[in-house]
Amino acid sequence: MDEQGEINIRENINVPADARLPTKFGEFRIRVFHEKETGLDHVALTLGDMKGPDPVLVRVHSECITGDAFSSIRCDCGSQLENALKKIQQKGWGCLLYLRQEGRGIGLHAKIQAYNLQDKGADTLDANLMLGLPADARDYSIASIILKNIGVTNVSLLTNNPDKVEKLRNLDIIVDERVPLIVGVRTENRDYLQTKSDKMGHHISSSDLE
Repeated sequence: MDEQGEINIRENINVPADARLPTKFGEFRIRVFHEKETGLDHVALTLGDMKGPDPVLVRVHSECITGDAFSSIRCDCGSQLENALKKIQQKGWGCLLYLRQEGRGIGLHAKIQAYNLQDKGADTLDANLMLGLPADARDYSIASIILKNIGVTNVSLLTNNPDKVEKLRNLDIIVDERVPLIVGVRTENRDYLQTKSDKMGHHISSSDLE
């Protein structure tokens, strides 16, 4: 991102709301960043001091109300969210970004339409394309700005998605390592995860799905 682009994004975010947040995974600090252009609120949950020397363990998690709030097992999102917080707790410090990019950026309404197509036999990628939508519409510019705002530039990124790694690196976030996050594999989401591996390049092996 060029300097002018970063300035424009910074001007699109309000000063964060900031408070402590006791959770079953420890006492986090919650900062909410309001994005003026979209009206969406994005969250940074941090545990401990974000200063090195080690890279910060970071999960950039996109909103999934069905998995995160309603415990759906059509996907692995809810399991990834909980496991990421557990890993941060175990390490003693880290950061979870919760981005309001439901359905890989297509929104909840379209995601449920895509679910209907999946029930009729389409896979998770083709269902989006059949609706005239991109396979993945997420933009990590906001993630980059939030991380820099809280003093994080070097990260150990909890993800199976190489595209997320590449996009954050292109936004001047130094991804020192990718930490696998393969959890919540079930009969109900095995085909979904297989599609992520086969068509979207996620680092998920056949043995991970057994």
